[in-house]
Amino acid sequence: MMRVLLAGGGTAGHTSPLLATADALRRLDDDVTITCLGTPRGLETRVVPEAGYPLELIAPVPLPRRPNADFFRVPGRLRGAVNETLAILDRVRPDVVVGYGGYVSMPAYVAARRRRLPLVVHEQNMVPGLANKAGARVASRVAVSFPDTPLPRAEYVGLPIRRMISRLDRAASREEARAFFGLDPDRPTLVVTGGSQGARRLNQSVAGAARALGDAGVQVLHVVGPKGEATPEPTGTPYVVAHYVDRMDLALAAADLMVCRAGANSVVEAAATGVPTIFVPLPIGNGEQRRNAAAVVEAGGALLVDDADLTSDWVAATVPGLAHDETRLAAMSAAASGLVPRDADDRLAAIITEEARR
Repeated sequence: MMRVLLAGGGTAGHTSPLLATADALRRLDDDVTITCLGTPRGLETRVVPEAGYPLELIAPVPLPRRPNADFFRVPGRLRGAVNETLAILDRVRPDVVVGYGGYVSMPAYVAARRRRLPLVVHEQNMVPGLANKAGARVASRVAVSFPDTPLPRAEYVGLPIRRMISRLDRAASREEARAFFGLDPDRPTLVVTGGSQGARRLNQSVAGAARALGDAGVQVLHVVGPKGEATPEPTGTPYVVAHYVDRMDLALAAADLMVCRAGANSVVEAAATGVPTIFVPLPIGNGEQRRNAAAVVEAGGALLVDDADLTSDWVAATVPGLAHDETRLAAMSAAASGLVPRDADDRLAAIITEEARR
């Protein structure tokens, strides 16, 4: 019986590919035992148990990008988290450890190295994070979501996404999707999401353009995030505000056009399903979101707007016309479709299985 430990958490950027991989492993081997490793503060505390997988928790180890007070606390925190992870490894006895980056992965990489376990690293973004840069140096296999990701021995497999999205037929599901969210079945539909954490700029800018959108007959499904807010001006056109959407497949099916950040999940799910998108990269970090979206934008499948330029005036001037331009939307959809692999979950599961059985 194969035993696998999957380490990743914090945001949907780590947990979504982790769960997609877990499902693919289960399809590949009915007897596989999967344990997930996360931290108490992340999205994984809800979504992993809901998906039916056991979850072990360790203390998070943030890795500051620049020297500061937290920088000098990292060694002590890492030692404690590694010891917690070693105890988990000794208890669940995995044949292979898989890491997706983030706060939980560095302890998993160190612990796997100490126990001489095969290690598979998956990097979601075009620009690798600090944990995966370190993990890739000692990993047995390194898988990446985008070509030319700068990691040693990188294998391009794509980003694992859930089958309900990778196999989505948007046209066939549109009526069901719009009914699910209480939307009109026939109006042009804008979907807005800032990811699992929400995005204040997106929320304010789009909600501030509610009058222009409503007057143009463009209805909105606006996912503001668990702590986000949006107070659109009431119009006669539907404007649905939700804090979180579990059925992202239906949100994508409902959309004629989407406005979102350019995290790896958002980029790959939009491209895989052919949703015309306006990407608004997060203005902080190491620039990975702009790089994630580059290929789709260059192909004509999406627009890219700087965070500072996404104002209510910009939304009012740009979105209604685009949402009504069926010819352009069809061209954008065709350009995006086929740019990313839809079977990355199965590809990564095959790599993990090979390493576990080695």
